[in-house]
Amino acid sequence: MPSPVSADRSAAQPPGRDPVEALITQARRLKGDVDAVRRDVRHDDTDPGERWQRALYDLALHQLDDLDAHLAQLRDGPEPLPAAPAEAAEPAGALTVCPPPAGAPRGSLLSRVGTAEWDLLTDGAAWSEELYRILGRDPALPALTLDELPALVVEEDRPKLTAMVTDCLIDGRPIDGEFRVRRPDGSVRTVHMMGEPVLGADGGTVSMWAVLRDVSALRHSQRTVHETRDSLQRHQQREQTEHRVATELQEAVLPPWRGSLRPPHQGPRTLDLAAHRLPADGGTPIGGDWYDALELADGETLLSVGDLTGHGVAVASGMATLLGAVRGMAMAGTQPGHLLSLLNQLLDATVQPALGSAVCCRYRAATRTLVWGQAGHPAPLLYRDGTGCVLDAPEGVLLGATSGAVYGQAEVSLAPGDLLLLHTEGLVPGHGGTAAVDRLLGLAPRFGGARDARDCVRVLVEEFGGAGRVDDACVLVARVTA
Repeated sequence: MPSPVSADRSAAQPPGRDPVEALITQARRLKGDVDAVRRDVRHDDTDPGERWQRALYDLALHQLDDLDAHLAQLRDGPEPLPAAPAEAAEPAGALTVCPPPAGAPRGSLLSRVGTAEWDLLTDGAAWSEELYRILGRDPALPALTLDELPALVVEEDRPKLTAMVTDCLIDGRPIDGEFRVRRPDGSVRTVHMMGEPVLGADGGTVSMWAVLRDVSALRHSQRTVHETRDSLQRHQQREQTEHRVATELQEAVLPPWRGSLRPPHQGPRTLDLAAHRLPADGGTPIGGDWYDALELADGETLLSVGDLTGHGVAVASGMATLLGAVRGMAMAGTQPGHLLSLLNQLLDATVQPALGSAVCCRYRAATRTLVWGQAGHPAPLLYRDGTGCVLDAPEGVLLGATSGAVYGQAEVSLAPGDLLLLHTEGLVPGHGGTAAVDRLLGLAPRFGGARDARDCVRVLVEEFGGAGRVDDACVLVARVTA
């Protein structure tokens, strides 16, 4: 007859747009249908067929509960895991339950579920054909009694089976547990057992029935999910650690960006400096972008930006090495063109090949002259009297691309009020080349109205520092003040 539960339920609604959410809705609807049908099954403990059906309905409901939980995890994503349990590290020689062999027949649920009944009065036993198949025994052999059954069970699991059977026969508790069996061919299978005592007219236990299900494949899948989730957690933890180390290394090496960068020596300010690193959106690993401003021993000022390809701790460490080399050579008086040639030799000599790009400038305040060179990097932008332009770039290929590469240098005369913008690749999200340059040159009116270099950096952050960045970028603004 139709179930009152199913009769009261409204008609099925179309699934939601999210496919996983739709699967969850379908799973829960199916669980309600199974539960409704189960309620209509007669509860007659004297009929083995009805007991078997009821047990199968219970098993189905258990599996649908698991399905609901797994789909919810798929929708919500992996959660942080606690420390790996002790069972993750199995001792040498421990049993390993293997998944079903590739050639195993794939039938319905009935081919993986068997039934058994043990008569306590006659010490007889009756097994279904499916149970013989699950346990790997010849159907021509007699069914094992409760005393003989532990012989099939893995030694470590025998106390568990004994406790379940004892609780069922003595205390009348239902059986619901798992154990491993070793089949005659040597394979090990995991079996889930559910059963109940059958009581006689005097209230005593006269027999015990059980439904046994081969859950080896299910448990193997669950272990796989657990292992892959552990692996994902370790990977995420490693990424977080690398990101933190790379960030700390970058922050330790780069000059402070909060506020204008000022040469350390006292005296009249000839350049108003400000810089900033625009991080990638969404936790992307730290890249190898850098900026630098340093007052040199001869009174000139070093201005540089650059980028080492890649991400992570190794790239951040390589960036720190390059930046240290730039500072050392600039302090020694090396001119930009020759400095880039030496940087190229340094990258060419590293154990792990790497590519980089850079712009290096020396500003002479006495003559307001900028001498600069570039290695496969966007040229500086010069803003004057409300308009902007791209400086004509001297020759220079990517650092590390060619052994013995020669790098040229150019010289530009500046005037009070001029503003230089040095930046790394990818400053303008979604734009590159000419399109990115046009966006930057279009900021000339806003730069002209800015009070100082810090205000110019704020303009750049407002324009390009929001969501959607796929890579780091650095900017350095230098305004000639005298």
